[in-house]
Amino acid sequence: MVVTVVILCILGWYADTALSIVHIWERAETFAHGFVVLPLSAWLVWRQRAVLAALPAKPAPWVLLLVALAGVAWMLAELASVLGVAQFGLLFMLIFSAWAILGTQFVKAIVFPLGFLVFAVPAGEFLLPIMMDMTADFTIAALRISGVPVYREGLNFVIPNGSWSVVEACSGIRYLIASLMVGTLYAYLNYRSTYRRLVFVAASILVPIVANWLRAYMIVMIGYLSGNRLATGVDHLIYGWVFFGVVMMLLFWVGSFWQEFAAQKTALPSPALLSSRRPLLLAAACAVAVAFAWRPVLAMIERQGANSPPQLASLAAAQGWRAIDSGSGNLQPHFIHPRAELQQVFEKDGRRVALYIAYYRQQKHGSKLVTSGNRLVKSADPVWSVASTGKHQLVRGDIALEVQRTELFSTGSRLVVWHWYWVAGRIVTNDYLAKLLLVWSKLSGAGDDSAVVVVSTAKADRSESADNVLEQFLADVGAEIDETLSRAGRN
Repeated sequence: MVVTVVILCILGWYADTALSIVHIWERAETFAHGFVVLPLSAWLVWRQRAVLAALPAKPAPWVLLLVALAGVAWMLAELASVLGVAQFGLLFMLIFSAWAILGTQFVKAIVFPLGFLVFAVPAGEFLLPIMMDMTADFTIAALRISGVPVYREGLNFVIPNGSWSVVEACSGIRYLIASLMVGTLYAYLNYRSTYRRLVFVAASILVPIVANWLRAYMIVMIGYLSGNRLATGVDHLIYGWVFFGVVMMLLFWVGSFWQEFAAQKTALPSPALLSSRRPLLLAAACAVAVAFAWRPVLAMIERQGANSPPQLASLAAAQGWRAIDSGSGNLQPHFIHPRAELQQVFEKDGRRVALYIAYYRQQKHGSKLVTSGNRLVKSADPVWSVASTGKHQLVRGDIALEVQRTELFSTGSRLVVWHWYWVAGRIVTNDYLAKLLLVWSKLSGAGDDSAVVVVSTAKADRSESADNVLEQFLADVGAEIDETLSRAGRN
């Protein structure tokens, strides 16, 4: 009862983080399994009720340090607007609080049910790009081995009777997460040796990945052989889930040959003697106090920095580059809810460059610079598709810089796009470094002003490459861009 009250208190104090988990369960099919994780964990604890009844609750005060570390992780994640880490921070505050109150011996008896709660946190989407690339690599290689000619650009490929693309639903991330959760539970219930459990969990990771590769290859081949009458639309999804279900049943069937049943207990342990409740209440009060400390600290840090809307002034003509009407057909980068935006097109000697800036301040979930939802083009963009990505080195004055280079294609046109982050006055391209700089900037009292800068130009058949055009544009106009960002940060 004491632990239940503490858990409810912490969940209420961090209700926004707890509710964010539930909201993701509701809206994302990939994480809908989260609804069954808590009941399953409770059932696993209930299976141990006879053992738990015989164990005395002996608080472990040193675990309060782990509660504090989990709280710090939550606070830093909130400063960096990394929702997944904040959710894990809350989860481990709850687990470590229960450990601090009940003691190590008690928690050892339910370590798996507590660890199983990790699957309640909707994590794993960072694997999407990797798994999409692997799925495309395998599918194209398998098609070529099968004698089907393939032309590939990024995640898009063309075969003689149609065009295909690997989108997020084709990545297999849903299969992987579901398989890992169910496989871990199966291994715990059906095996006793650590070795067998680890082997089965590893199989639960590898099998759905390979199965998804085969599924993607089979869908394309079915479409190819049937003249695109089959394996499209609803058929595509049906083949996917039916195939996955069959694969999982086969995995469990094979795993059943190595089951290890628990030895029968001849007698249950004697019930534990009721000890004084004072240590439990004291440990509970300390756990609540340590867990509660981080929200006020976060509020104090976030009060620093400007809160007024930033103003992004249009760039004036510079070094022969003049601003023109943007017209239609230009790239519209997808950055969610910036506090200010600027979009201009410049022209010089027949060369045209589009500039886009999204400026962020007082960042929070749903309006932050670095997030998986922010991208140059959405995965289902009706106009542009990604052909390639990479880095590009350039020199501005005496400073060597690195920018992210992306090549996009559409019907009859191609774009070369450079983009980078401006964080705490520094130019960075790495998402993790940008997050760290944001946290440091907040902790130092400088606020979280930051921006993304995107420049793009058409890749045309001419002697001067698109990269040279962008380099010349930044050499001429880069100082104006920097000054615009600095002025926005000062107002």
